Amino acid sequence: MTSTRYYVARFFQAFGFFRRSHRLGDAASEMHLLREAEAQLGEMVWEDVEGIDSLSIEYWNLRKLIKERDLIHAKLDACQQALDQAHLDRANLLESTPEIQQELLDERTVLLTELERLSYQRDQIVTQAREVRRAYIGLKMKLEVLTKETTGSPANTQEIHKVTTRLIDLRAQFSELKQQRILIGDQIEEGDAKVDLVDEKLNVKKQDRRAQASAAFQVIGECNRQLSILRAECGVLDTRMRQLFSEIGRHVSRHANHDPTCAAAAASCQGLVEVMRALRRSIALNHRLAA
Repeated sequence: MTSTRYYVARFFQAFGFFRRSHRLGDAASEMHLLREAEAQLGEMVWEDVEGIDSLSIEYWNLRKLIKERDLIHAKLDACQQALDQAHLDRANLLESTPEIQQELLDERTVLLTELERLSYQRDQIVTQAREVRRAYIGLKMKLEVLTKETTGSPANTQEIHKVTTRLIDLRAQFSELKQQRILIGDQIEEGDAKVDLVDEKLNVKKQDRRAQASAAFQVIGECNRQLSILRAECGVLDTRMRQLFSEIGRHVSRHANHDPTCAAAAASCQGLVEVMRALRRSIALNHRLAA
């Protein structure tokens, strides 16, 4: 509020036109602007007030707080780097397949392929043995019938001999197929044991990766906790520093006209000092109108 507006408002008050709440609201808004300006001015000139005795406490407190803040910022940067690295390590662990594990997977694939081939071969042998057995049973029944119906003729005797010989061959063939099935069964059992061993090794590798990922998660959690603590500490320091900036800005702006040291400190911010002086005058006038 300027002096002209003040006198206009006083003129209207003389006729009973009061705007007390409006004046108080204007004063509150201007007070907020003044506080912001004081903090801004103090932040701009605090390094130049070392020689002002009345601000020595604020000056040296700021020096101390800024040093503490720089240390906290360094810790924040280090903690953030550790957090980023932990996230990267976790992603690599979860997405990549180690070379040794890939070798085990390839070995498992080869074993399973071989087991599938052996299983198919065993099924073929079982099918062949089943056909041999059916042929054997049929010839055995034929031999029984020929034996009961024997007439002693050479043809009958020759046929019985032929069937008997064939039965012997079928027994030998069946026995050979049985041995082949047993041999292939042993190979399948051996292959299953190898697959189980590879699976056990894979599980160990997976558990190792999970343990490493869990360690990365712990690092991430610890870094996040440290970041929260450090940011809270930094916020406390910023609040305290802002209070000191405001005190310095308030003192310098109030004494810039008659204190040479304050005038020298605020020389580069004279425009802001004039704005603050106008705000104080406007606040006083608004309070006077609201009284």
